[in-house]
Amino acid sequence: MMSSTAAVKAAIERVPVEICKGINGLEKVVLREVRGSSAEVYLYGGHITSWKNDHGEELLFVSSKAIFKPPKPIRGGIPICFPQFSNHGSLEQHGFARNRFWSFDTNPPPFPTNSSNKTFVDLILKPSEDDIKIWPHSFEFRLRVTLGPSGDLMLTSRIRNTNTDGKPFTFTFAYHTYFSVSDISEVRVEGLETLDYLDNLQNKKRFTEQGDAITFESEVDKIYLSTPTKIAILDHEKKRTFVIRKDGLPDAVVWNPWDKKAKAMADFGDDEYKHMLCVEAAAVEKPITLKPVGSLILRESFWAAENLDMPILSCTGALLQYGARVRWQPLFKTIFTVLSSIHFLYLDGKGTL
Repeated sequence: MMSSTAAVKAAIERVPVEICKGINGLEKVVLREVRGSSAEVYLYGGHITSWKNDHGEELLFVSSKAIFKPPKPIRGGIPICFPQFSNHGSLEQHGFARNRFWSFDTNPPPFPTNSSNKTFVDLILKPSEDDIKIWPHSFEFRLRVTLGPSGDLMLTSRIRNTNTDGKPFTFTFAYHTYFSVSDISEVRVEGLETLDYLDNLQNKKRFTEQGDAITFESEVDKIYLSTPTKIAILDHEKKRTFVIRKDGLPDAVVWNPWDKKAKAMADFGDDEYKHMLCVEAAAVEKPITLKPVGSLILRESFWAAENLDMPILSCTGALLQYGARVRWQPLFKTIFTVLSSIHFLYLDGKGTL
């Protein structure tokens, strides 16, 4: 067994950020923290494909049949839906950000001094000439992927309107996060009770949620409207709870394809629907307009809590208190920005930091 001194030395010698080749030779960035947690993001799509806790357990779902070959988007992880969610517009499904190559920023803006101990990478997407032909707007999308000392994972998106004609543009948006779950039939979602939703399986008709919590017995594809700041996903078999905290993203999409649609997707295993659930903070019903002046801040935070021995509401309060300390503030005050972030936090067996 490694001594404590040797363990500390080995941890210090770990490379916190590594650029390497992933599947099919696609470049990816791997972030590592000294306690053993890690995350990886592909430059193709600016796509998070893995987030592991300090026990090496994967918290995101990526299909075993995912096609890591452009122009096909990667099935699973955290696709970025921009500048269009789903078919809510004239562009391809979920927009084009998820199947474009992003660039690696070698000289990113610094974090505030109280956040300097975090490992992070910045990726940037700008439209190509072909993109402008299908969506005639100029922008800069900066994605910051951050892994904190406790294994917390944060995605911060900063979108700038760089149109030279001074015109605004409008878009819909979502972090299409695939959570890894033990068995979809043993999972429930809390926080969306009594809310209105648009049912994509019934031509976007509007309904009101009736149950005490959302459980899963068949295909689900709903856009919940005017959702609260906190949503919880409870996985009974894994004794794991994901807590979602969001600001400025009013909608929440809940999706599981179930068996028939799973079999119809070439990049999705026939039975994999049992082990994934998408719950996505989004702006869909009312698109965001990004003007040449002003600012708008959107935030979303996720936490993963293991083997909780306290009530979920009590745990949530502790998590939110922590999350408030690590938010990244906008670094630029004079341009119009949309700033959004996802924050994941892994807790130990007692639900403590």
